[in-house]
Amino acid sequence: MPHRIPIISDPSQFPSHLAILNGAPSFDDVFAMSTQINAEWVRSAYMRGLFPWYSEGMPVFWHSPNPRMVLPIADFKYSPSLKKRLKQWARQDHLGMRVTLNNTFEGVISACANIPRHDQEGTWITDELRAAYVDLHRQQAAISVEVWQDDALKAGLYGVLIGKMFFGESMFTTITDGSKVALACWVEYLRRHDCTLIDCQQETHHLTHLGGAPISREAFFVQSAQLMKQPALDFAAMQLEDNLLDSFR
Repeated sequence: MPHRIPIISDPSQFPSHLAILNGAPSFDDVFAMSTQINAEWVRSAYMRGLFPWYSEGMPVFWHSPNPRMVLPIADFKYSPSLKKRLKQWARQDHLGMRVTLNNTFEGVISACANIPRHDQEGTWITDELRAAYVDLHRQQAAISVEVWQDDALKAGLYGVLIGKMFFGESMFTTITDGSKVALACWVEYLRRHDCTLIDCQQETHHLTHLGGAPISREAFFVQSAQLMKQPALDFAAMQLEDNLLDSFR
């Protein structure tokens, strides 16, 4: 890794939006390295358009890709098969399907870390990274969406919510369409609460199929900054949602 990337010792040293746009030192899309990570670091990074991505035993790399993959809420695409699945799970009570918010954040992030993925070895969700997001959840700045069958956790996703800007981090599923259903239910919740954008970080075919699209780094900074200034969603009210599938009955 080239020496020109700053090695920082405090989250206040993250480059600003303006510095990044004006050519702050970087390599590929990495604008800072650190040996520390905790909730304060992660929150500060998101406020500057950065996110952590690294491997166990490596320094923490703080990324800001250009372009940035986002999912505009208004552009979310319901395939015929996803519409069918949502209606089936919502209407057939005997299936025992429920979708909740913030019922088991630690369960979701642990499942995301541990589930085997065909395109990678090991996990990028290290123990220290997991601890940082769990702490953010306790501070009401990170949320989880859970898909249950009876009392068994079958799928879910998690991310960071600042104001009305949601930064998606990871998802998992052990059943067909589980993570798609989690995302669809979360999209509908965000739509009802005037949230307009999800940060997806990196472009994938899966996200493109669901309505995601890349935008410039500058456009992402402008849009996310505006949304982060909006009043925060009611965290306590999220846990009172009995079943987000009810929106699809």
